[in-house]
Formats: sequence, C-alpha cells, structure tokens
Amino acid sequence: MIFKQLFESDSATYTYLIGCEQSRQAILIDPVLDTVERDLQVLKDLGLTLLATLETHVHADHLTGARRLKQRSGCQIAYPKMLDLPCSDLGVQEGEAFAVGSVSLHPLFTPGHTDHHHAYLIDTPVQKLLFTGDALLIEACGRTDFQSGDAATLYHSIHNKLFSLPNETLVYPGHDYEQRCVSSIAQEKARNPRLGQGRSKEDFVALMDGLGLPYPRKIDFAVPGNEDCGACPTNVPEQFRGPCSASDQG
Repeated sequence: MIFKQLFESDSATYTYLIGCEQSRQAILIDPVLDTVERDLQVLKDLGLTLLATLETHVHADHLTGARRLKQRSGCQIAYPKMLDLPCSDLGVQEGEAFAVGSVSLHPLFTPGHTDHHHAYLIDTPVQKLLFTGDALLIEACGRTDFQSGDAATLYHSIHNKLFSLPNETLVYPGHDYEQRCVSSIAQEKARNPRLGQGRSKEDFVALMDGLGLPYPRKIDFAVPGNEDCGACPTNVPEQFRGPCSASDQG
C-alpha cells in the first residue's frame, strides 16, 4: 500500500492519498480545492492514476477539490451513498468495501458531527489504519452545533463504532490545529479530554452544548458548494475566491 498524509493549512485539513502498488491506482480522502495542483503533482511523482476522490462528509470549513480533480484527471467522485448527490459518481456505505486495486477501505457510519458522516478503516496485515474525518480528532472531536450535528449521536458513534476497534488501531484525523499527525484508539481512550477516561454521555453532551464556538467562517458557501462536489457558489467572499478562479478557468 502507498500512503501519504497531506496538509492544507488554512482549514488545517488532512488529505490522505491511498494507493495500490500493483495497479498504481489511488484515491484521495477529503481533498481540498486549494491544494488540487499539489495533489496532482504528488500523484504524478508517484506514478499513480487517481481512481476517485472520497469524502467523509459534506465539509463546512473548506471547498472540496473533488470536482476540480475530476475535471483534471477523469477520476470519479465518491460520497456517502445516503446523500444521493447528483454530482457524485459513487456512493459508499457501511458493509460495502471500497476497493483501490488490492487495498480495501471499509466505510463506518459515524454520525454526530453530521448525520451522514463516515470514517474509513483499512485493515492491513501489519496495522489497522482508521481515517476518522471530523468525528474523532486527536484529543478532541468534531463540532455538533450545526449541519445536522448531535452530541449524543456522536458519543455513541465514537464509543460503539470507533472505540470498539483494537487499541493499536492508528487514528488519522480530518483536521489537527496543533500539527499533530496521528493518534491511536488507545491514546484517545486514555487522553481525549472530551471522550476518554470513561466520560459519560451526559457529561459529553453538556460539554459540547457549552463550547460556545464561533460561527464557521466558510460554512455559508462551503456547504452548498460541497453538496455540488466542490463547485464555487457565487457568494464566495473575495478573499477566498483564488482557488475558485483557477477552477473556473478550467
């Protein structure tokens, strides 16, 4: 398996490149419009063909690079099947493995941050790798105060679906704001201040309800744009239009 963790600094988003050494096919999990050219160059340098982009959910903090990558590479666009987005080519759901050559990703339905959120598990002979999107972060978790979020649902998703995996499972989050790259299920059970150390669901819900976080600065254009697989809406503010302009030029 070929693996690369890539970072977009403005939204602190991790994009993950997963490739098959035999077929030379690859996917990008949660690509960002701002870094499409970088991602295409990485694929070229590695001699890989982009099979598909794969989203964990409809993001509110950045525009996905899915549409632009399809335009540039001819890849397909994959989203959680339950969204039934007209712009997507493939729908993924729990119980149906997503194949990238000889590599299989297993979708895990993990609602709470959004009502359609999925994590992706790769079970190699050496190690289990878990791509948790915005559900479980390193010593944190995704917000639950907008976009169909629900704290109690997220608690159940993490405890029943993710914390039930072996302790040595590596956790690769969708974001990190302190330049941390990887955690593990054991570490999150022990050290996550929101979800670990046996915190009750009631305490977690109260904590999440009391965070008082600021309104997401890109949500008004990111959500509708991402529901259209990364198309740039007309209401994108000027300071964020740079990547859109590049995309609009084809």
